[in-house]
Amino acid sequence: MAHRRATTPVQVVLCLPIQESPSGEKILLGLKQRGFGAGRIVAPGGKIEAGESPRGAAVRELAEETGLLAEPETLQAAARVYFRFPGQPAADMDCTIFLVPSFSGEPAASEELIPAWYPVGALPVQKMWEDSALWLSRLLAGERFDALVVLGADNESVARFSMIGWPEKRIPAAPATEADFPDLT
Repeated sequence: MAHRRATTPVQVVLCLPIQESPSGEKILLGLKQRGFGAGRIVAPGGKIEAGESPRGAAVRELAEETGLLAEPETLQAAARVYFRFPGQPAADMDCTIFLVPSFSGEPAASEELIPAWYPVGALPVQKMWEDSALWLSRLLAGERFDALVVLGADNESVARFSMIGWPEKRIPAAPATEADFPDLT
């Protein structure tokens, strides 16, 4: 029998600014100061507001949380991750993740986030949401995908994870649906 959701998932974006350095690529993440995920290292991002495009939301959230400025056309759609919280369906999120290879400004702390650069090869996954260890390094290595993350009863641990790769590494016109992920019961 198909799983029915009483609420519509919240539409959100995450931004992954990438910077070259003499020691290799670095990614901008930050310590979340308040709200959902407070105390964890997270990517800048947040909810898509009414009438706003995912790219527009990503540019706005990046500026609000880090002070970095980016042009919408420079953002690269890299993944869509569907987060499901069976114990709290109102927390379900459909997340579009953008790489941000071009930006201006210097990262600065905000009420939401204390940003810091991390080497791509040494991500602080032990301080992040558990699911980050399953998909973030793959995304940074060039994989492009839709992923389903079903959280456990504690709303923190991962009960189920599944990925579907994108043809030609470009975002498909239609997002994957929960029925597309083969390991759902």
